[in-house]
Amino acid sequence: MLSQVFDVLHHQETEPLKYLDVPKGYFTVYVGEGQKKRFVIPLSYLNQPLFQDLLSQAEEEFGYNHPMGGITIPCNEDDFVNLNCSFSEP
Repeated sequence: MLSQVFDVLHHQETEPLKYLDVPKGYFTVYVGEGQKKRFVIPLSYLNQPLFQDLLSQAEEEFGYNHPMGGITIPCNEDDFVNLNCSFSEP
């Protein structure tokens, strides 16, 4: 599964201008119901078991073809922000 994520990330890097605002070591995900909000998150999240679960859900729901240019996460925005905060805690 992680190799497929890296394939998506590599695809992002090959499309010039559209992804210039994503710093090295980060990637883009889209989260929310209906209107999607864009988050730029560190690659280190790929090592988090809860984030890996979200990626599995994303694969089941959307596959790995994401027309918005980042991975679409099937999660409520508030829940994702709370999860994001828990990853940042020591």
